[in-house]
Amino acid sequence: MDKFADRNGTDAAPFDGIICIGGEDWWYHNRGHFDFQIMRRIAREMPVLFVNSIGIRMPSPTRDSQFAKRIGRKLKSLARGLVEAEPGFWVFSPAMIPGRTGQTLTEWALAPQIRLAALRAGIRNPLLWIHCPPGASLLGQIPAECIVLQRTDRFEAFPDCDQAAVKAQVDTLKAAADLTIYCAEPLYDEERETLAAALLVTHGVELDRYRAAAATRRIPVDMAAIRGPRVGYVGSIDDHKFDVGLFLGVAAAMRDVSFVLVGGSSLGDDWCELPNVHQLGRVPYDQAARYMAAMDALILPANTNDWVAACNPIKLKEYLASGRPIVAADLPALDGWRDVVAVEKEVDGFAAALRRALTQPGHDLSDRLAPHTWDAKAALILAELKVVAAAKKKLNAARAKAA
Repeated sequence: MDKFADRNGTDAAPFDGIICIGGEDWWYHNRGHFDFQIMRRIAREMPVLFVNSIGIRMPSPTRDSQFAKRIGRKLKSLARGLVEAEPGFWVFSPAMIPGRTGQTLTEWALAPQIRLAALRAGIRNPLLWIHCPPGASLLGQIPAECIVLQRTDRFEAFPDCDQAAVKAQVDTLKAAADLTIYCAEPLYDEERETLAAALLVTHGVELDRYRAAAATRRIPVDMAAIRGPRVGYVGSIDDHKFDVGLFLGVAAAMRDVSFVLVGGSSLGDDWCELPNVHQLGRVPYDQAARYMAAMDALILPANTNDWVAACNPIKLKEYLASGRPIVAADLPALDGWRDVVAVEKEVDGFAAALRRALTQPGHDLSDRLAPHTWDAKAALILAELKVVAAAKKKLNAARAKAA
């Protein structure tokens, strides 16, 4: 049975599908991201065209240690073109040309590519959902029943982009959006009064997956030889959001503990040489729950900057669902969970809290997390999209009649 509204019910949407200008690339980014999770579920009711990130920066061979890897994986993504990755969920990698001149040519050719891909996916009257700020160039070029801005990241605070240009794009999108969706309360509170309409929806969790992993706690093969106790971090390791100094200080102070890092790293090969730190690299999204559940404790050594402050970390509810004890740096997103997460800012306090956490059995938070499943979040958002789009259609009809 459909998890969402009846396709033939009275709450039919004014749009027949969604074009989502994503902030990530389906083929190589973590599939736990907000837009992936929501769009995959909406695709159960109507077709969705997910356009892989068109990028907010151009990788540089002199400034970017991951330059070759980034270019290589983007080329592989482009080679896939348009694919129905799941029933009703279409993924499109538009042809793009790098550099400033290439950006102009790309913007000129981007909308026609997307319109054609949408038609192939069966979308003729779309809702246009934009996460990636350069998607502002598509406004007016893709006729849409409604414009939605996904404001789940403060992109203009990203350290490796042209922050002024990205801010201008975000401002354009906020002015045009019929609805802006936030996942972090501080950013929502800061901006909502200036918008046509705003909705706060924090990140969700695939609760059943994490409960199953917590029940079995099977050790992944690549962790089996790592002696316990094991402290885990599962997520990307980037210096704008991962507090390298805090982590290294804690790991150095606890050499009898194994620290297991699961996720891609942009810090280079020599950023950590401590013998009790084990870097396992990326794992498939559907395996992440097993790694979290296999740890004796989990850590979230987040940086404190404008980018992180505006985030609602996806891994937080995943950590909570794993049932393991958690120690984290102070983040606004922890509000509502501080009774089950130890919060520390400095190395000594963090290490002491982690020692205590390693003696604790953890928590079963299934009941508290039940309202936070991705299914529940997607149903809430889809219902709001229908209301906003219907109101806009009614207003446009009234204006046309008055004219």
